[in-house]
Amino acid sequence: MTTRSKNYRKAAETIDRSRVYAPLEAIRLAKSGSATKFDPTVEVAFRLGVDPRKADQMVRGTVSLPHGTGKTARVIVFAVGDRAAQAEAAGADEVGGDELIEKVAGGYTDFDAAVATPDLMGKVGRLGRVLGPRGLMPNPKTGTVTMDVAKAVNEIKGGRIEFRVDKNSNLHFIIGKASFSDEQLVENYAAALEEVLRLKPSSSKGRYISKATLATTMGPGIPLDATLTRGLTTENPS
Repeated sequence: MTTRSKNYRKAAETIDRSRVYAPLEAIRLAKSGSATKFDPTVEVAFRLGVDPRKADQMVRGTVSLPHGTGKTARVIVFAVGDRAAQAEAAGADEVGGDELIEKVAGGYTDFDAAVATPDLMGKVGRLGRVLGPRGLMPNPKTGTVTMDVAKAVNEIKGGRIEFRVDKNSNLHFIIGKASFSDEQLVENYAAALEEVLRLKPSSSKGRYISKATLATTMGPGIPLDATLTRGLTTENPS
């Protein structure tokens, strides 16, 4: 059985498990109960009413958070020639062709996102065993297989997040840091929620988001009312 810290137990005691909280209220509650020595990340988890074993019910996408994530993502780019130069100019942390592919194949995964030009995907595709389980495989659907590598690098470093439902129908994403203002976190959450709702599979039946939870790093989960989509920065959203 997991032993929780005194601060965790104290924060958990402030949460009413018999109700769900509006996003603004949940964020304030999560921040007030955070007692870490570092600036914790604020995360959201959804349980979706989809069957990820079915290809037409896979929920996967990206969204640019209006206020960023609070950290600068490390991005590598598989590109050569002019595209490589463009990626470097955009601030990519590492750029290369065959040599970078071999480095990753050897186990290098010290980065948050990978971008590739289409012409190199034949070779990059062999890295599926390394990148796939970590959610780092470049994919056209998320804009990480593209000729416009500079745009992809700028978006990722500017606060774009990627999310994908797991085999248990759970979807996780971050909305920023506890040091963000309440309004910034709510606006980030609203942007992510809008995209998740937009991606609802037409074949999904019943309730799409069956459960939602918000938490800070090392903090207790707070039941979140994901049915609220408007006026989220006000005390009484509709």
